[in-house]
Amino acid sequence: MNEFARFASYLRSHGQKMTRPREIILRAFLQTEGHMTTEEILREARRIDPSIGQATVFRTIRLIADAGLAREACMEDGARTFEHLANHAHHDHLVCVRCGKVIEFYIPEIEQQQSLIFLYYGFLPKGHTMQLFGLCPQCQEEEEEKKGE
Repeated sequence: MNEFARFASYLRSHGQKMTRPREIILRAFLQTEGHMTTEEILREARRIDPSIGQATVFRTIRLIADAGLAREACMEDGARTFEHLANHAHHDHLVCVRCGKVIEFYIPEIEQQQSLIFLYYGFLPKGHTMQLFGLCPQCQEEEEEKKGE
């Protein structure tokens, strides 16, 4: 089942409809790669239909995430970003607290340890997110240059 059908099915199961604005927002979101703020998603959706409203994007992206088609991440500065899960393998994130750069990574040994944690505490895994915050190499270099001035 493709993402549009999955989203429409999710909406129907929750007593809602796939409206044209929701379809446009989903299309705009799925055309992107990486981590997008609601403002960036709004900008992409307005390229398709300039009448799309900010509140509609905010509500729709939450529905898309609730339908399991997107994952929300909260950055260190409090900004929320979303990434679609279409054709994306599981991964974790390194986030620069200064410039907001996000690096995706996957390390099997970390995944194995996380599985052991679920097992140890008797949890049934339903998914997880891991975000590590720090300074990227470029921001480290810029901070060193500032110290030298």
